Amino acid sequence: MVFDLDGVLLDSEQVWDESRRDLVAQAGGRWTDEATTAMLGMSAPEWSRYVAEELGVPLPPAEIDREVVRRVQGRYARELPALPGAREAVERIAAAFPLGLATSSNRAVVDVVLRELGVSERFRATVSSEEVARGKPAPDVYLEAVRRLGVDPAHAAAIEDSSNGLRSAAAAGLTVLAIPNPHFAPAPDALDGAAVVLGGLDDLTPEVVRDAAR
Repeated sequence: MVFDLDGVLLDSEQVWDESRRDLVAQAGGRWTDEATTAMLGMSAPEWSRYVAEELGVPLPPAEIDREVVRRVQGRYARELPALPGAREAVERIAAAFPLGLATSSNRAVVDVVLRELGVSERFRATVSSEEVARGKPAPDVYLEAVRRLGVDPAHAAAIEDSSNGLRSAAAAGLTVLAIPNPHFAPAPDALDGAAVVLGGLDDLTPEVVRDAAR
């Protein structure tokens, strides 16, 4: 079983969005209506290039990446936006299946968040999309997660919240379970690829995962 992080375990997609918006405004760039949706699921190299090239921020992409991550980490240090039932869901699923994580968050952020949630030891494999060639909706991050788990994608499941995340997991060949993000609702066609749609983490049980995979 492979978890997404932002939007599944953390109520954090808007934290990343606000951090990027603030940087763009302060650096003299121009935010666009489609920027938020466009960057959902992108890897750090991808979205930092997007901010520089499409939003007109006159900084090197690596510096944009560092500055946004610094802002996100500052927000998390004040209050980690864990979703209700996040730790319990991880513990419950880890008791039944080997766990992986496939996320667009930077490695430095991932390690801190899992430690703060108290679930680092529950994950046998964690992959940041900055560690693969392409971010979501490409399948790379999920394929790498199941490779590290030593599991065939056809015998694995993913829990996702966003359009690009759902598409990524489906493209990798995993059984997809969805918890739609209330802030950035997934597109109907992306949601159609899910075997089951859940109302929240409390609904995520080993039995639900097994039923979805049948």
